[in-house]
Amino acid sequence: MADPSAAAPAAVAMSGPGVLLATKLHVLRPPPGFVPRRRLVEALGEGLARGRVLVSAPAGFGKTALLADWARGDGRPVAWLGLDGGDSDPARFWRYAVAALDRARPGLAGRVGQLLPRSSEGLVTALINELAADPGPDEVLLVLDDYHLIDSEPVHESVAFLLENLPPGLRVVVSGRADPPLPLARLRARGQLAELRAADLRFTTDEAAGLLREAIGAELPGAAVAALVTRTEGWAAGLQLAGLSLRGHADPAGFAAAFSGSHRFVLDYLADEVLDGQPGPVRAFLLETSVLERLSGELCDAVTGRAGSQALLQDIEQAGLFLVPLDEVRGWWRYHHLFADLLRARLQAEQPGRVPALHRAAATWCEEHDLADDAVRHALAAGDAAWDARLIERHVETLLGRSEGATLRRWLSALPAESVRDRPRLCLAQAYGAARGFQVEALEALLDDTERAFAACGDEPYDDPAGRPTSVLANVPAGIAFLRAVLMKLRGHAALAAGYNQQALAHLAENERLMRSFVRWNQAGVHWLDGRLGPAERGLAEVLGELRAAGEAGRRPGGEPTQVVRAVEGGAEFFAGFLATRVCYELGQVQRAQGNLDAALATYRQALEGASESSQPLYLGLAHVGLAQILYERNELTAALDHATRGATLSQQLAYPPPQATGLAIVAQIRQAHGDAAGALEAMGEAGQTGLSPQVIPLLNPVPSQRVRLLLTQGDVHAAAQWITTAGLNPDDEPDYPREPAYLMLARVLLAQDDPGPALTLLQRLLGAAASQGRAGSVIEIQALRALALAARGDHASALGALTEALTLARGPGYVRVFADEGAPMRALLAQLSAARPGQQHAARRIEPGYPAALLRACGRADAVPPRRSAAAPPGMAEPLTGRELEVLRLIAAGRSNQGIARELFVSLDTVKKHVTHLLGKLGVANRTEAVARALQLGLIP
Repeated sequence: MADPSAAAPAAVAMSGPGVLLATKLHVLRPPPGFVPRRRLVEALGEGLARGRVLVSAPAGFGKTALLADWARGDGRPVAWLGLDGGDSDPARFWRYAVAALDRARPGLAGRVGQLLPRSSEGLVTALINELAADPGPDEVLLVLDDYHLIDSEPVHESVAFLLENLPPGLRVVVSGRADPPLPLARLRARGQLAELRAADLRFTTDEAAGLLREAIGAELPGAAVAALVTRTEGWAAGLQLAGLSLRGHADPAGFAAAFSGSHRFVLDYLADEVLDGQPGPVRAFLLETSVLERLSGELCDAVTGRAGSQALLQDIEQAGLFLVPLDEVRGWWRYHHLFADLLRARLQAEQPGRVPALHRAAATWCEEHDLADDAVRHALAAGDAAWDARLIERHVETLLGRSEGATLRRWLSALPAESVRDRPRLCLAQAYGAARGFQVEALEALLDDTERAFAACGDEPYDDPAGRPTSVLANVPAGIAFLRAVLMKLRGHAALAAGYNQQALAHLAENERLMRSFVRWNQAGVHWLDGRLGPAERGLAEVLGELRAAGEAGRRPGGEPTQVVRAVEGGAEFFAGFLATRVCYELGQVQRAQGNLDAALATYRQALEGASESSQPLYLGLAHVGLAQILYERNELTAALDHATRGATLSQQLAYPPPQATGLAIVAQIRQAHGDAAGALEAMGEAGQTGLSPQVIPLLNPVPSQRVRLLLTQGDVHAAAQWITTAGLNPDDEPDYPREPAYLMLARVLLAQDDPGPALTLLQRLLGAAASQGRAGSVIEIQALRALALAARGDHASALGALTEALTLARGPGYVRVFADEGAPMRALLAQLSAARPGQQHAARRIEPGYPAALLRACGRADAVPPRRSAAAPPGMAEPLTGRELEVLRLIAAGRSNQGIARELFVSLDTVKKHVTHLLGKLGVANRTEAVARALQLGLIP
């Protein structure tokens, strides 16, 4: 019988996400009959000197029991994390990992993880820096158990980053059924990895004798032990089952000889023996509760429909029936994974009709106790898709607030498509995602689905997690109208967008603060599209000021949190933080359009204030990209590249294509300025593959226009002209402000085709509109192009006059690249202006001489990095490596994985693989190791 002191009724009754998280962090106690394995414990201790230990073996080899026994007796502080499939969500994985580490090093979570979600690599960097700065008196042991259940590339990359940059004071053990996709070969080659595998974990005859002695309470003949070891190949699970089957058996030797074959056969045979030997109530309980991943007394009562499960669980544990306690008070357990699989197979074979009802009962209990992931899984297994959809709908805002988009996608992908389309708020949640990604076609279809579903089922009660004032899904009609306004804004239809914004406001109550902030932000954006920059700036500044003031009030000691602050603290955290940063980004864009680069710079820097360099919310990628645009314009290319890369990286991790694409386009411009034409095209190609809809107006998606400009800079006038034709642009059109960037490209193409007349006519119309609206940023660019067009027509005096007008506006804010990027024709005009004597050129007297001279220098070179050139082919090489191939080669030599190289150079993984293939061929080698050795011989790398 179970020890009564082990049961703590108050604790047993506990349930909820916090309690289940605690079970994942609990270092398991050895099960009844556990036999310590000194040789393996010593091997683990010795292996830990290398910093990293891999324990890899199939199921049933005793990995978890061994590690738990070692961890409890090792003396180091232990951070234990038992993983499951739901932890493949990067945000969830690192939230749990930080919680585990906080148990071993109290206060760590407060220093590195209090503002989750974060970029995974940024959070790991902060973790590494924190532990390196303060290693503490004792090494911390981080155990990642059941790692084979993780199938997320971002998680693998971030864990690899930790392993390759392991700080002093931290040791890591990764355990699973198969080798994980981590840099094992590289770590192994450096002597930084110890490994235990199936061959090491197999029981010796002596160990098996001890295990069987504990199981049956008597000494087994040596021949019988040897036979069992041979039959099971030292497999722990097989030996444990054999021990259970041998209890009271009259002929142990005969039993040992009675079976042979594979692990699967042994398992099936012995499990039949064990199950058939149990009393009927115990056998029924085992089968019925096998549908559960974690078991508690209350949950098992609900599933089986019978009371007394708590005592029964304790009895089963004491009987050694593969039941593992997940806490110290025997409140939660799990079956050994192999045993659970076997029980489920038996349940399905014997009582298939019972399975849905068991899952339904489990889902009901989990829903009542706020265990969302378990409730959704059981409801789906019960075959009730409609119920599952309702469950997901209840929790969707919480997931988005935690940035657990991967979990949401996993949930939705498991549902039939019609079940999702029948739930208006699920459709609406997906519509928000499409709007965020500028996916116009998908957004329109999802809004149509939302309207149909809402018309069919009406406004059902909605138990939103943060309360209606801070919910973005509670008010479906308002959400539909708001997103219709966003759709019209993306397409450049300002009047229609304004009308939908008014509809949204009409549906909103005064206390629905977060949604009202969304609508007011969107309306300010409509003013921007209209070219009404003053009202746009004021509207955006007001919304941003309110959000920041609310945040400050909530952070003051004793301050009463406002509704918006509660949104940040609750399930709408993502929406509130994202909204503030998006408002900030558009405010900077409006200030840039006004020609006020200083104000835009201050806006973006303020957004980044208070955010750690190494651990930033993913949505701050917007602010980095905005900052990069200003720095690029001022020719501060090194800083611009840093912010563009960081912004694009954060946005990629957030699955937020618009700033990712813009950041990549800036990277392309900087590479071109440095003379790296191939790298520029590569980055621009990556920007074009981010999935932005071609229906998005050029003002909000600058990538297509910037690609045309890059083609012109590289002399590909034909391809640029083809884009103009495909886009249907004509110099006789009457372009509006949202499409101005595309028409400026049309003017450049006309100049490249030596046709300045139509270009001048078009530019004059654009100039009139820009000047009338006070859009100084546009006026500067248009006047610069007018100067080029007038010079091409032979009117040099007027050309210098137009250039002077542009320079007069541009000097104060510090514009550089708007002139430098026009290349040789602009350089010639600037040289003329610099050479003009006051008596000869009245206009030139209005410009301080140093400014044109500085622009001339910028036209000739970039600020910090010389153009990359291909290396000359050294003796022994028929063809030299390109500059980009040399970069890849140096990163290979530095130990970077292909994923790491892609991240550092900001290209796709496929692009890296192509570069690696090319350089291997040129070097005449078969693999990366040989490539590094050959490159050292040839002097290509130091």
